[in-house]
Amino acid sequence: MTSRKLAAGSAFPAITLPMLGRQPRDISRPGDGFDWMLIVVYRGKHCPLCTRYLQQLNDVLPDLNALGVDVVAVSADSETRATSQMAEVSPAFGVAYGLTVPQMQGLGLYISDPRNGTDVEAPFAEPGLFVLNEDRVLQITDISNVPFARPDLTWIAKGIGFRRGPMKAAPVNGTYA
Repeated sequence: MTSRKLAAGSAFPAITLPMLGRQPRDISRPGDGFDWMLIVVYRGKHCPLCTRYLQQLNDVLPDLNALGVDVVAVSADSETRATSQMAEVSPAFGVAYGLTVPQMQGLGLYISDPRNGTDVEAPFAEPGLFVLNEDRVLQITDISNVPFARPDLTWIAKGIGFRRGPMKAAPVNGTYA
């Protein structure tokens, strides 16, 4: 089976999801005071590596926010499962839940069956990371089929600073067709 990936330099789709402790929001639109968006897709409560990665995201969040980047983490988990996992993370960023299989497919994410994880209720998204500029254009993307092959978040923050600084006028990488 093939899956279609979002092309670098393309518009990111509008996806409105429920948020823990907040009103539902379109995850492609940064909140007030920000103009770029970082969307981190994580596997869900069953994944201890995801919990650790989201804790690291908390550590990098001040650097990202200083660059004008809003951050949201999203999974296919239910509200109850997301709330349980976030008790271990104490996120300072927004957490969306309830990502559907068609939304996962639209983002080009790898999707696993419940048999690929323990304590899983339904198909879930494997990791993804998307950085959108002020025009909601996909500037940086990383999609993986396993939780131990993710980009280092410190380098993502440094890379965003580079893209917004010395490389601001450069075209989006990876758009040759």
